[in-house]
Amino acid sequence: MSPFSQPDYSSGYQAFRSAFLDFIGDPFYQPEAECVRYIADGLLILENGRVKDLGPYEALKAQYADVTVTTYTNKLILPGFIDTHIHFPQTEMIAAYGEQLLEWLNQYVFPIEGKFQDKSYAQQIAAIFLDELLKNGTTTALVFTAVYPESVDAFFEAAEQRNLCMIAGKVLMDRNAPSFLSDTPETAYQESKRLIQKWHKRGRLRYAITPRFAVTSTEAQLRLAGTLLQEFPDVYLHTHLSENVKEVELVAQLFPEAAGYLDVYDRAGLVGERSVFAHGVQLREDEFQRLSEARAAIAFCPTSNLFLGSGLFNLERAKSAESPVKVGFGTDVGAGTSFSLLQTANEAYKVAQLRGQKLSAFKALFLATLGGARALMLDDRLGNFEVGKEADFVVLDLRPTPLLAVRNPTATATSLEELADRVFALMILGDDRAVQATYILGNLAYTQAVGQQPV
Repeated sequence: MSPFSQPDYSSGYQAFRSAFLDFIGDPFYQPEAECVRYIADGLLILENGRVKDLGPYEALKAQYADVTVTTYTNKLILPGFIDTHIHFPQTEMIAAYGEQLLEWLNQYVFPIEGKFQDKSYAQQIAAIFLDELLKNGTTTALVFTAVYPESVDAFFEAAEQRNLCMIAGKVLMDRNAPSFLSDTPETAYQESKRLIQKWHKRGRLRYAITPRFAVTSTEAQLRLAGTLLQEFPDVYLHTHLSENVKEVELVAQLFPEAAGYLDVYDRAGLVGERSVFAHGVQLREDEFQRLSEARAAIAFCPTSNLFLGSGLFNLERAKSAESPVKVGFGTDVGAGTSFSLLQTANEAYKVAQLRGQKLSAFKALFLATLGGARALMLDDRLGNFEVGKEADFVVLDLRPTPLLAVRNPTATATSLEELADRVFALMILGDDRAVQATYILGNLAYTQAVGQQPV
């Protein structure tokens, strides 16, 4: 029996009793106590897959006495995790040895991505990829596919089958890539337009125009990507930015007329409030300011940045009060080394430490939930348990291993200070073993133990 369910998405009321944690504000700018909503014994009421009510169990139980309650004892329920940058075709070459960005692309990534012209193969990997996300409590992601339209169709078909809120798009590359992975400005435009018309806002799916990065697109291709954004202003722009020192130098050589890496995209009309730029490790001060002005977002990918030796992202600068930039976490598999946003937060904490900065557990979990939703402009429907939002959530076990059972002697915290300590330990020591269950629109999509039921 598979741990992955095919939800029926039945209508009507549902009720869940457990401890609940979500965020109603940004702890980077307000006191954490004002941003954190924690209910040690709560009741979450759903109606047709959306949040109907949330509050203390004792306060709500009489009002919903006729609703069957699913109880998770000694667990903690959070909104589903949101991954703002990941590559589904790179699933099978995660943990590839020994290179930095440009060499790594040529040695490992490009040969693998060539296999995704075969739709049946893309379907196999898409299923594995989405199952890994659910296993790790990730319910929404902004996803690179490959240059082939078949890879986009395979991914969206698999996501639609699972009723997931996913954003993805065909990769655009018309230079500095193998011929078997290259398109042209015209075919990139035509294929992307067809895919937008087919998939964008189909159910819970959204489309992202996806030039790989400035190195692999000509100015003509980037301009046509900008044209697509004008024609379809509610789609996303998803690309890489200022990840690696050599990459930044190469972009300067390829675009000598541009004022910098971000300006290459800006000149093509690609910098706006629906633009998500992965990495931003080597950004200059004026580029941070421009991203803030445009209300664009950065996907902070610490496991990838460390694995490829790219550098240490300046989270404190991105989240400055003077010119703030929206930030979410990205696992960036396959340069990233884990599908787990808990492990991503673990490495983000260490990056901050190396920069002489601090990243609290609450700030990290904000980035993995409501912060990610804001980065993707989905916070009107996802990211916390506000009434009316879509009920994607994850059930976490704070004591999933013998070591964490010692570290967290009790599962349910009685204060915010105690909760901060518990979830910090989980963030540093936890992984997919901490994910008891994942729910999509209130329906069980993954459970850790086959045949195990909530108690």
